[in-house]
Amino acid sequence: MPDRARRAATSASYSITMRLHTAIDHGLIGTVATAIAGGGGIVTGIDVADSRADALVVDVTCSATDSDHAKELVDAVGVIPGVEVHKVSDRTFLLHLGGKIEVTSKVPLRTRDDLSMAYTPGVGRVSLALAEHPEDIPKLTIKGNSVAVVTDGSAVLGLGNIGPGAALPVMEGKAALFKQFAGIDAWPICLSTQDPDEIVDIVAGIAPGFGGINLEDIAAPRCFEIEARLRERLDIPVFHDDQHGTAIVVLAALTNALRCVRKELATARVVVAGAGAAGTAIVSLLMAAGVVDVVVWDREGCLSVGDTTLPPAKAALAARTNPRDVRGTLKDALTGADVFIGVSGPGVLEPEWLGVMASEPVVFALANPDPEIDPAEADKYAAVVASGRSDYPNQINNVLAFPGVFRGLLDARASDITTEMLLRAADAIAHVVTDDQLNPSFIIPSVFNPEVPKAVAAAVRGDVGHAHA
Repeated sequence: MPDRARRAATSASYSITMRLHTAIDHGLIGTVATAIAGGGGIVTGIDVADSRADALVVDVTCSATDSDHAKELVDAVGVIPGVEVHKVSDRTFLLHLGGKIEVTSKVPLRTRDDLSMAYTPGVGRVSLALAEHPEDIPKLTIKGNSVAVVTDGSAVLGLGNIGPGAALPVMEGKAALFKQFAGIDAWPICLSTQDPDEIVDIVAGIAPGFGGINLEDIAAPRCFEIEARLRERLDIPVFHDDQHGTAIVVLAALTNALRCVRKELATARVVVAGAGAAGTAIVSLLMAAGVVDVVVWDREGCLSVGDTTLPPAKAALAARTNPRDVRGTLKDALTGADVFIGVSGPGVLEPEWLGVMASEPVVFALANPDPEIDPAEADKYAAVVASGRSDYPNQINNVLAFPGVFRGLLDARASDITTEMLLRAADAIAHVVTDDQLNPSFIIPSVFNPEVPKAVAAAVRGDVGHAHA
């Protein structure tokens, strides 16, 4: 990879700190920085950790593009005369040491009186009261502010079926985001089974301790069945974030993208690449919002009601979409389309294919970590481009949705989540971007905008009905 391209793609995800032992020559620090920059890295910090009569101890922190690139940067520094690379620390791994979340007490436990109220014997009075009035459980326990983040490890990020243990850092991260952005206490629940019956029974068994269930990284089509059965069985909201969180943010971004190009949802032709959990949910929510012409493309080609070879979940999707009965390749589907939404895999979209789309096309390439098309290439053809990446404008990130959604659900003591809630959440996110802020490079608010979870929570609180999404 050329140095310039590497520099543009460096990430804190591949940030390392090299502890160097150097000769007493302050010019060496500049030589180290030059070597890193010449290798396509970005120096983000230089600190002298210790100074002795015969040597300096220097910590140099830099960002790389991936693990191999980080090793190349270490090698480039290691050959500099007068510099010894003593130790290399991966900052991402250091951040995960011991896990990323913890449980702390909200009440003091310093005296005998504290203990007698928080635990025995005082707690017994509270338990007896709740046995008589179970409707007060959310008010007098953590249930009213708690969410279980449940996975079987079968579809983790872009990593696939890596199992429950390897999925735990991701679920911890999700729990941390719940707390940071919505003040919700969430617990990672990683299950050592991928059997739908067992998953449903386990989640139903632990549900009394939670105010909501967030299903995460469970492969399709199993995730559809699990979510549907849990919604029927439980009296608390069940939300599969890979489906509905993604769909909410995509609809919000698309609403604003179409405003930029002066087109309407109802008349836009939309192509969705990927018929898994996210693709199916996106299609459902877009159609609920008024989109009529949707063509879904997957490994079988354009999904069509006339294709009798499709598996059940895709056949059901085909039956609701493709009103013009488009057949063939992704390029065929794109002909005359206004919008491309990719939730499939890397590199499936050739840049020149965007030339067959309608004028001022909108391209959302959301596959992570590698999108369907390089956003920089898509930008040569499209009027508006979005991706799941943080190093380009318009990042489609589920953290814009799920903290506020659950904040609203918990505040309302909702027993279910409805399609109307999802639509209102998307509308709330879209309208955090004001008219004077809106432009093709800013169609979605920052994940750090504190108004987003507030707006989403308020929108969700407006509907606490029982109809299923």
